[in-house]
Amino acid sequence: MGSAKNGSGKTGKNSSGSARQTRIAEMRRAEQARDRRNRLLTIGASAVIVAALVVGGVVLVRSQSDSGASDSANGDSKTSGKFVTDADGVRKWQGKLSRNHVTKDVDYPTEPPVGGDHNQVWMNCNGDVYTKPINNVNAVHSLEHGAVWVTYNAKADKADVDALAAKVKKTPYTLMSPVEGQQDPIMLSAWGHQRTVSGADDPNVDTFLEKFVQGAQTPEPGAACTGGLPQ
Repeated sequence: MGSAKNGSGKTGKNSSGSARQTRIAEMRRAEQARDRRNRLLTIGASAVIVAALVVGGVVLVRSQSDSGASDSANGDSKTSGKFVTDADGVRKWQGKLSRNHVTKDVDYPTEPPVGGDHNQVWMNCNGDVYTKPINNVNAVHSLEHGAVWVTYNAKADKADVDALAAKVKKTPYTLMSPVEGQQDPIMLSAWGHQRTVSGADDPNVDTFLEKFVQGAQTPEPGAACTGGLPQ
């Protein structure tokens, strides 16, 4: 009788241990399955995020391309703001001056302009003196390179025009041309800055050149003033 009892107890223990091992195995399988599902969900979510970023990037690039094409077609300078005159008499543009390359003329808010969208080709500005009007969209690109643009209209004295031309020819990163639509006889323009001078002997001429030729206002310092567009 005692032998049978011992056998029955061992069998019960073995059976209980086997059931426990089975449950443990099932729990491990369930945990492994849950981990696999979580990994798949994580991978899937990551893939969705990456795909969304890729699609978003493509849409953004296309949107920017479309915007650029629209700018080129419409000649929209996207420039806004106004001049604020400093104590030294220099007018500084307070606002936005866009810098997109466009293929058509731009309707600038000032004459001559001091910045904004422009043609991808600059006017040569290595002391170049133009005796005929030049395109604003090319001259603005020269300003972007750090040039100072000396302009005059029919009211300017010929002696002043000749003296300024001589000065420009000796000064790299400058150019000069007539602009009949400007308000004052002689004006100096740099990117975002402009002033009127009374003549070639006005000390503000040298002051403006010293400050703004390749000055701190230059969006693209060191960019070329040769190899562009001659008249």
